[in-house]
Amino acid sequence: MQRRTLLKRAAPLLALASTATLPLAALAAAPMVEIWKDPNCGCCQDWVKHLNKNGLATRVHDEGNSAARERLGVPAKLGSCHTGRVGGYAIEGHVPAREVHRLLKEKPKAIGLAVPGMPVGSPGMDGPAYSDQRDPYDVLLVLADGSTRVYQSYR
Repeated sequence: MQRRTLLKRAAPLLALASTATLPLAALAAAPMVEIWKDPNCGCCQDWVKHLNKNGLATRVHDEGNSAARERLGVPAKLGSCHTGRVGGYAIEGHVPAREVHRLLKEKPKAIGLAVPGMPVGSPGMDGPAYSDQRDPYDVLLVLADGSTRVYQSYR
């Protein structure tokens, strides 16, 4: 294999490795979450770090998420500040990595998961900046017709 081709193929993994907390070997095997977010949003970046710390690789597009949300079929009323895609599913908002892993394991017939808005205490909206406050919120399973059901409650 030519050096240029090898470097071109390795570049995405090397870029991820520089920002992730997973070892490179684990990162290569981790499910990849593609994320669309605002380039200036700190809570989005904190959510990305949460995913990386919990066994998920990430590829971030700093171009906003409205078009991605629409393209992936997530109803606007479920919107949040970032949208992801993993394993054919949409991930809208501050969904905990635990529920992403569960989704990938269970493989329900659905569009994906959503945490509408930006609930304080959800991943990326937690920690000292929020005085360690935790508001209750639900992770919703978004069904093919746009309806939802509670997938997991956090109280």
